[in-house]
Amino acid sequence: MQGLSKFHVFAGRSNPALAADIINYIGIEPGNADVHEFPDGETSVRIHSDVRGADVFVIQSTCPPVNQNLMELLVLLDSLKRASVGRLTAVIPYFGYARQDRKDIGRVPISAKLVANLLVEAGADRVLTIDLHAAQIQGFFDIPVDHLYAAPIFTEHFRINPRSDLVVVGPDLGSMKRAWGFAKRLGAGVAIIQKERINASQVEAGFLIGEVRDKNVIIADDVLATCGSVREAVRVLKENGARSISICATHPVLCGPASQRLAECEAAEILITDTIPVAPELQKQVPSLKILSVAELLGEAIVRIHTNRSVSQLFAN
Repeated sequence: MQGLSKFHVFAGRSNPALAADIINYIGIEPGNADVHEFPDGETSVRIHSDVRGADVFVIQSTCPPVNQNLMELLVLLDSLKRASVGRLTAVIPYFGYARQDRKDIGRVPISAKLVANLLVEAGADRVLTIDLHAAQIQGFFDIPVDHLYAAPIFTEHFRINPRSDLVVVGPDLGSMKRAWGFAKRLGAGVAIIQKERINASQVEAGFLIGEVRDKNVIIADDVLATCGSVREAVRVLKENGARSISICATHPVLCGPASQRLAECEAAEILITDTIPVAPELQKQVPSLKILSVAELLGEAIVRIHTNRSVSQLFAN
């Protein structure tokens, strides 16, 4: 691998704007491939670039429509592997199925592990991703995984727009480590909300651990899906006297009643990243929504992987 000099970056169709920004940051021409569907819906791929012996990266978020985007990624990887690439890296800004990472009840799959197996079987030699729902998913792979964090992007926003009396809140017990990482970067306090999930789309927030009265609060989360958890978190924080509330979440899945819940919640600002494309109508419906880009972070990581330099230095901000 040390001698790899040919360098190609291909993009799937799940998030063309982010892929274009990443490729523009790197400063190369995008890989040439045709991706389309046959009349029966099957994904078809043809690679036109000469990739033999090359270091190749494929950018594709497995966001909704999840199964279609995942299959497209697998077919792209298989096409490139069969074209005799030297090394093949799957760049997955949002890793779908990550929330199915364990058997919490009987007779259910561990779908995150299944997807990891599929990616390896399709030909991936390496995976680059951001904010896995659970860091231990890296252990599902038998290939290297570079796991980046969006926290430096969010904390830079608050350094540019400083505010006093900051407290970072995790919206559930599982987010404690993420909240603590935010707080350390900003020199802020920490609080946690206990929640109980009623079903896949309903959450009931319980008690608050920590003090938020008259504080400027940042809710740190990884995924905004139906937004039930974050809506309940905002309600609990308001009831406990929070002065202002900002929401930070890496992956804007935003399905079901999410747009209505975000529009109705009392957060002063809602910060997300572009790991998943956001419909322009949603941005009009939720004026407090602001999108921060991960293109530079991913672009720099790709360059460092290609040149065999440390990726962990990107965590130091």
